Amino acid sequence: MEQRNEQYLKEVWDNLLQYLSDNQLVDGVIIENFFRPCFLYAITDEKVIIVALSVIHKQIIQSQNKEIEASFIDLLNVDHNFIVEVYLKDELAIHKVVTAPISKIDTSDFVSLPIQKDRNFDNFVVGDCNRESHAAALACAMSPGKFFNPLFIYGNSGLGKTHLLMSIANYVLKVDPTKKVYYTESLKFVETVVNAIRNNKIDEFKQYMYSVDLLLVDDIQFLAGKEKSHEVFFTIYNELVNNRKQICIASDRLPKEIKGLEDRLISRFSSGLSVGIDSPEFETSLAILQMKIKTSSYSIEDVDQDGLNYIASNFSGNVRDLEGAWNRVLFYAIQFQPDGGCIRFDTIMNALKNQSVVSDKTGLSPKKIIKVVADYYGLTRQQVTSKTRTKNIANARHISIYLCRKLLDISYIKIGEEFGGRDHSTIISACTKVESQIAKDKAMSAAVKEIEDYLKA
Repeated sequence: MEQRNEQYLKEVWDNLLQYLSDNQLVDGVIIENFFRPCFLYAITDEKVIIVALSVIHKQIIQSQNKEIEASFIDLLNVDHNFIVEVYLKDELAIHKVVTAPISKIDTSDFVSLPIQKDRNFDNFVVGDCNRESHAAALACAMSPGKFFNPLFIYGNSGLGKTHLLMSIANYVLKVDPTKKVYYTESLKFVETVVNAIRNNKIDEFKQYMYSVDLLLVDDIQFLAGKEKSHEVFFTIYNELVNNRKQICIASDRLPKEIKGLEDRLISRFSSGLSVGIDSPEFETSLAILQMKIKTSSYSIEDVDQDGLNYIASNFSGNVRDLEGAWNRVLFYAIQFQPDGGCIRFDTIMNALKNQSVVSDKTGLSPKKIIKVVADYYGLTRQQVTSKTRTKNIANARHISIYLCRKLLDISYIKIGEEFGGRDHSTIISACTKVESQIAKDKAMSAAVKEIEDYLKA
């Protein structure tokens, strides 16, 4: 008898019921009333053994024997038929059906990636750009598995998604050090799955993951196209959620925007709570910069305030840009301001004089996008950014806003400033409107694509 534990058998049984339902092999009412209360008792190389709740349950399951056999062949990926035997509990002893004990699992190949202790809620700077995601992450940390499962945090690179994942992990471990927390990046997860399959340890890996209390997955978008990993992650996901274990996921985009991800995964990710992180606005950028300065053993008074404002204004595309700008200033001050004292404004400007302050590596800026759209529609830049609401001007304005958001790593608030000081809700509304028009209007879709291609050329 092949060694299988109860958790594995439960997983196979749940997958069988899902398979029968998805492929309409057995009516859903029959599955819920006559299959669901029963369970899979054992699997051998030649047969599977099902335990039925009553004589009626047994007869119903046996009437679907052919469908069950065919389903097991697909689910277990074997090239031979299974004999399906159905027993009542009392009949098991008569037929002497036994299973071998489960051997201890070697978990050395499945360890979590390190949890960074210096990333926590205390040093996560909260602003309008991330307030919602911070609140959701804190709620999950305080009551894992009870509120939002999964929690899906999305946003561009360098905005603090990993910091929030680490903060959740550190909070949970602080409250209860016995909790089993598992953090991984999606590419590392794929690597672990591949190695587990190669070493015939995939069942052991699943069993190990079923015991996790908190699962944190970073950069889930890189799971796209990895079909075998999809299957493994799907079973782990279902098991953890069904047992009220918390799952937190980070990505650079919403679930439905990840191409190459299976629909069933997208559906499950979308069933929880999805919260976004935007590029920091000036006040948040300044606060992040000030915290970074304190960790560098400086005080705020040691740096010229106008210089701080300059960095916060021009390097707010993401947190990494801010940190990189400050590190350069710090290096420059040590090398070229030997007299010490307050880091002067001229020192900051000299340190950053050759640094790009546009958010996109291609040299795109909001002004360039507005000009290209204005030229395309025969308008002036002033008309596009004005308060005029005539249809052709408003349309060009909305497209410009949409492309600024799509092609540049800047916040809704910053985009609003480029368009005459409009508030972020107006900018969000414009983006949503263009997305809707692109989906249903071929002419609009073609125009936006043509402008976008020109900007990328």
